Amino acid sequence: MHETGGTIEIVATTPRLAEVVQNASRWPSVALDIESNGFHCYPERVCLVQLAVPGSVFLIDPLAVPDAGPLGELLADASVEKILHSADYDLRSLDREWGFRVRTLFDTSIAAAFVGSTKLGLVAVLHDHLGVEVTKDKKLQRANWTNRPLSPEAQHYACEDVLYLERTRNLLVKRLRELSRLEWVAEECERLAEVRYQARDPEWAFLSIKGSRTLDSQGLAILRSLHWFREQEAFQSDRPPFKIISDTVLVQLAASPCSDLTSVKGLGRFGNPPAAGRLRTAIRDGLRARPVRRPRQPTRNGQRLDAARQGEVGDRLWRLKEWRTGLGQRLRLDPGLLWPASSLERLARCLDSLDAELASPEVRAWQRREFGESLRIFLAALA
Repeated sequence: MHETGGTIEIVATTPRLAEVVQNASRWPSVALDIESNGFHCYPERVCLVQLAVPGSVFLIDPLAVPDAGPLGELLADASVEKILHSADYDLRSLDREWGFRVRTLFDTSIAAAFVGSTKLGLVAVLHDHLGVEVTKDKKLQRANWTNRPLSPEAQHYACEDVLYLERTRNLLVKRLRELSRLEWVAEECERLAEVRYQARDPEWAFLSIKGSRTLDSQGLAILRSLHWFREQEAFQSDRPPFKIISDTVLVQLAASPCSDLTSVKGLGRFGNPPAAGRLRTAIRDGLRARPVRRPRQPTRNGQRLDAARQGEVGDRLWRLKEWRTGLGQRLRLDPGLLWPASSLERLARCLDSLDAELASPEVRAWQRREFGESLRIFLAALA
């Protein structure tokens, strides 16, 4: 239930969704969140969209609504601010599912970071800034949101994700204005709104598996075959890959392809026939495949440094990070917010490159404005 005593409604038809959106578009802001089924199904789907306006929380059911187009229109409406918490995953999911874009975003997690909060989860932010205690049931955190009907507990859980966001936003905006940092957050939110879903390159996705760097070129060929095998099994069984075979076991098999599958822990049904036969075929395919060489990573600025130069650059980078740490201490902010680490690394290599860095898309306008001159003076002292 809404904190002001409002209503909860499950929206399960396109006509009703259109009505809800029309009503929501009259408000200056709405709160938004999503629930997905990535712990249970593959590929993942958005299973619920929570939308809150004063007096009402709407639980939009995309599994029942055949056309979510009206929701996309609301998200793209620049006149309505969309309040989300830790929006990155939500934005990518909305893009992946429907190609929806969010305009005029306010992320309460980003805002909390810029007033000095160190704990940025929703529960912590609500506690620290509103004094509201919200308990997140771990079972519901990883619930299968495909299941219908939604239980009262699931509805309550989903509502709490958006229930207090508007009040949190208002409090944080007040504090940001007092600190003269509202423009900082506005730019960060604008940049965040540009994120898009990017599917992994199927040819090289296996290289992201933890532990793959321990394998030689033949082991990588086997890992590629095993990764493809796991993807097929995940799609066919509608289960996420980590529930098929873990990354750790895939790397173990790639390193020791002649292992007795019945003795490998963590294989489950793939340790015994008939599933073991399919797994063994994938291993044999990898053994027969051409060895895989990991793509070379380009060196920074296309130059390799000798030992003496590495030491010099390392010392400069340490000093530049100390400069950033000093700013963080003075402003009581995480230093990582104040200047991109990659920019400091480039500056450590070339002290004369500040003008190029100030023009870099990685450096924010507010960072250039607030700290550009300080950095210029510091670099001059390093030279």
